[in-house]
Amino acid sequence: MQPTRRRLLSLALGSAVAGPAWLQAGAARAQTQTQATGALVLEPEGRLNAAPLFAAALWDLDNRPARVSAGQPLIVNFWARWCGPCRVEIPELVAHTERKTGVGVIGINIETDPAPVRDFARAYDVNYPVVLTRERGLDLMRALGNSKAGLPFTVVLDRRGAVVASRLGLLSREHIEAATQRALR
Repeated sequence: MQPTRRRLLSLALGSAVAGPAWLQAGAARAQTQTQATGALVLEPEGRLNAAPLFAAALWDLDNRPARVSAGQPLIVNFWARWCGPCRVEIPELVAHTERKTGVGVIGINIETDPAPVRDFARAYDVNYPVVLTRERGLDLMRALGNSKAGLPFTVVLDRRGAVVASRLGLLSREHIEAATQRALR
């Protein structure tokens, strides 16, 4: 992605890209704003359909085809390296995975090149699967109820593969705990 386009996209999504100071300030500002603005949205049964997620063509960090499948409760988190709030929530998702709650995490990155995403995942000690959507990430998020196509975006699936909760914005530890409880019902 060209730097100008990336900057415009990040400004539209409310995150900073220009440099480390901006990124940290943008992430802190986003965390404060997001935590103050809402909770996990509990989805009525059948309102959101997870079928587009299960049908999506995805790629792992070795550039091999990958799929998401039903059968295990999941927190599915859409993110990008340049997204300040995404950088804030990733350590919470890593900690959740370490707690072995019975609810898995899948990170869905909306970028196209797996190499820098793989390096980023290593730098952040990401301990859950990460896949890429390439050019189809915004459409997939919209199909899952994120009409603004903003990041970060999370959907929570129960073991049947039904969407039971969603959130546009930063996930706090409290959101992750609520998502876990909802997924295990």
